[in-house]
Amino acid sequence: QVQLVESGGGLVQTGESLSLSCAASGNIERITAMTWHRQAPGKEREAVAGITRGGDINIADSLKGRFSISRDNAKSTVYLQMNSLKFADTAVYSCSADSTIILPTGEYEVRRDWGRGTQVTVSS
Repeated sequence: QVQLVESGGGLVQTGESLSLSCAASGNIERITAMTWHRQAPGKEREAVAGITRGGDINIADSLKGRFSISRDNAKSTVYLQMNSLKFADTAVYSCSADSTIILPTGEYEVRRDWGRGTQVTVSS
């Protein structure tokens, strides 16, 4: 199992920047990808940005140019850099880690672990 702890959320004004961190612990060697998600009040959760073990990065089309994702392998931490923040970016941001588990049958299973999330509030 992988434990995830997010940090860095807070209250900022429109146009400002914020960097979130997601620190992983536990069976981190099994992690194949980590993803940042967000859920705004009254809306469904959406994927924001992800990074694979191989370093492939995917950013939601609507956020390209403002959001970026990076990682520090030595610290087992993934970062979400958010620039030019808008009121619409207000949400709870959480990270997930996908791990590949080998079952006793020899089959593979993908397990997703979640952090508790951190609140980002952008004042207009």
